[in-house]
Amino acid sequence: MRRIIGLSVLLMFMSLSSCTLFQRHDPLNINVVGIEPLPSQELEMRFAVKLRLQNPNDIGIDYNGVALDLEVNGHTLASGVSDQTGSIPRFSEQVLSVPVSISAFSVLRQTLGLSQTQSLDNLPYVLKGKLAGGLFGTVRFVDRGTLDLRAPTTTW
Repeated sequence: MRRIIGLSVLLMFMSLSSCTLFQRHDPLNINVVGIEPLPSQELEMRFAVKLRLQNPNDIGIDYNGVALDLEVNGHTLASGVSDQTGSIPRFSEQVLSVPVSISAFSVLRQTLGLSQTQSLDNLPYVLKGKLAGGLFGTVRFVDRGTLDLRAPTTTW
């Protein structure tokens, strides 16, 4: 009987101490800040999606990979991965660039789903992704916005 009580107390302390390993942190703020064209292949277009990662926590966050899916009109338009590694120091931010691919078939599916008066420009998008951080450190994120596919203009 004493062994059972002792084992129960030991398990309780172990479970309480493991809770400190899984502290809750404020979520990262992740936003799309740019899309730039990259060299493409025959039946695909490639872009670099630039993400601003903001860490509002008092500890740094390490990452070792990124995956993205860009949805437009309820269908996946582009996806990409990167094996970049790094760290976002406490209370700081950085910009991460992730290459994504858009197949010609995805573009065709998107354009067939649009009415004659719509274009891909100014359509709402949903960007879903994950910032890999090991066994318990993976951060999933969602960003919503409007596509702006016009070339940047310079004003003097």
